[in-house]
Amino acid sequence: MTILRWGIASAGKISHDFVTALRSLPAKEHDVVAVAARQLSRAQDFAKLHEIKKAYDDYAKLALDKDIDIVYIGAIHPQHFDIAMLMLKHNKHVLCEKPLTMNLKQTTELINYAKSKKLFLMEAAWSRCFPVYEAIKKEITSGNIGDVHQVIASFGFAMPDVERITMKELGGGTILDLGIYCLQFACLIYDNEMPESIKASGFLNKDGVDISMSATLTYKGNRTATIMTHALVPLPNTAYVCGTEGVIRVPDFWCPTTADLPSGTVKVPLPKLKHEINFVNSAGLAYEAAEARACILKGLTESPKVTHDTSLLLAKLEDELRKQLGVVYPQD
Repeated sequence: MTILRWGIASAGKISHDFVTALRSLPAKEHDVVAVAARQLSRAQDFAKLHEIKKAYDDYAKLALDKDIDIVYIGAIHPQHFDIAMLMLKHNKHVLCEKPLTMNLKQTTELINYAKSKKLFLMEAAWSRCFPVYEAIKKEITSGNIGDVHQVIASFGFAMPDVERITMKELGGGTILDLGIYCLQFACLIYDNEMPESIKASGFLNKDGVDISMSATLTYKGNRTATIMTHALVPLPNTAYVCGTEGVIRVPDFWCPTTADLPSGTVKVPLPKLKHEINFVNSAGLAYEAAEARACILKGLTESPKVTHDTSLLLAKLEDELRKQLGVVYPQD
């Protein structure tokens, strides 16, 4: 296999951005074979725009398509587990939007099943695939910022009426939608170490999901991570890594094209795209698609950039933050 044949589950905004970004990669390496949505008309419109041959009105039909190697899941959070299991049962590799599932219980079951099937499964924590992240890790390893004792990451927008954030039945809440980015950044810097303590607070809306969250994660060796999410006001949306000898500043840390390092500023331009996109720097979704292909060609069942242990840790931390704020989903 040299061409990775993609199926797309859901014809929403993030799937549009993913396929648009995917088209920036060589056609001899990636092909989008089919798209599925709950409404056939949406799938057909999506297929027409993106020049995809097949459109389905049922995810099961996508799973049954023998011409597909891997499925990208861009559906809402509560659907991730069921769709991913369906695809794995039909021997499809899976790249699933974050959060991988709604909780640690589901994430553990999904990962164990993928392993039993010897199939590639990756949580689409696309941030980890940006070249700037490699530069950040190299800067820390070089010793240029000394010993790291503080990570700060905030992620928030004024979006009080965005239903995927505000409605429990859609898997709403800032922890799962935004907090995962702050958490993965802290986990990256602290090498997936489990914090010794977590203290979180925030506010819930009338539907019982968090519209803001502030948390302090403490680690051994006097190290701390401070993270914030918000759906009522914009936050700085910048991450900082503070060491004894210097500071790293990362604007748009969830999809960075630049970072200010003690050794200088690093800049990596994004690929050029054919269509307009919905979200900031979505051209960078191409990086995770390329990573998936590289891993599958090597026979890997997980990505070294977003390992299964990373997804399990993120789920565990998300569960704890939700527990402290009092956010409970039906899937719990």
